[in-house]
Amino acid sequence: MNTVLSRANSLFAFSLSVMAALTFGCFITTAFKDRRVPVDIHVSRVMLKNVDDFTGPRERSDLGFITFDLSADIKPIFDWNVKQLFLYLSAEYATKSNALNQVVLWDKIVLRGESTKLNLRDMKSKYFFFDDGNGLRANKNITLTLSWNVVPNAGILPLVMGSGHMSVPFPELYETTKSY
Repeated sequence: MNTVLSRANSLFAFSLSVMAALTFGCFITTAFKDRRVPVDIHVSRVMLKNVDDFTGPRERSDLGFITFDLSADIKPIFDWNVKQLFLYLSAEYATKSNALNQVVLWDKIVLRGESTKLNLRDMKSKYFFFDDGNGLRANKNITLTLSWNVVPNAGILPLVMGSGHMSVPFPELYETTKSY
């Protein structure tokens, strides 16, 4: 005859199997959903400085400052399987020394239940926009893109790029003022 512990072990193992099957069912219902939404990015001000780079031997590097407007409605992304979104604005550009440079300029976490309308005006970069040299000066093709990671209750963590981006030309001259 089976003991109480043996029966409890069987019940526990069966319960875990059922919960794993239910979790997989939850994941598969939203696994193939298109999570792209239109994004509108406008840049109102670009400034470029040449500053001391303390990571190298007495070199100077480009430091960019961007003021931007961002609007998007991210409500269609949220469903019952989305816990939160990690939004980030990144800049991609090419220089002579690197074929691809990617820099995160701004980020935000949006939890379920918070406002899903993004209407940000005159936002400044949250993080420094440093280049490891002088690749920002007179660069005509710096592309700003809003992307997000979807954090689900169950399943994979998809990385999604918004369906709108903007190319920004940087100035040929450095600013000499102290403030931004």
